[in-house]
Amino acid sequence: MNSLPPGDRGAGGGMNATFQSSAQVLSIGIFFTLMITGLSSTLSTTMTAGLEAHGVSTAVAEHVGHLPPVSILFAAFLGYNPIQSLIGPHVLSQLSVANASALTGRQFFPELISGPFAAGLHQAFTFSLVVCLIAAVASWSRGKRVGTGQPSIATEAPEL
Repeated sequence: MNSLPPGDRGAGGGMNATFQSSAQVLSIGIFFTLMITGLSSTLSTTMTAGLEAHGVSTAVAEHVGHLPPVSILFAAFLGYNPIQSLIGPHVLSQLSVANASALTGRQFFPELISGPFAAGLHQAFTFSLVVCLIAAVASWSRGKRVGTGQPSIATEAPEL
């Protein structure tokens, strides 16, 4: 703020707050997009293989594997196992009791999506690293801080 004239520092602070708020909203959209992109790169094959390993038919497993990854991501955030509703009760009734309880249990879904979820996080954090490095280079190339030659707010206040 010291690079602004004292009369313009309020407007500068307001613009700074506006840009920060806008950037936060934009970054949420970018990071969720990157998360979904990374998740979808391996989720289909992981989901299909995991369901087939527990006795679900190939056709049903492939159908579930090709569903949009957004619902899977939000189910993970909510701590919900969507497998029972994704494959349907008619498929669950045809499986062995051990396979059905494994699919609807608390461990199968989190373990199944952990690899694809990590791939999504990797993409989002790599993007974040690149953007931070670009910002650091831009900040460094700006040079030294240039003052206006006017006193700062701290030196303008009268002493009591």
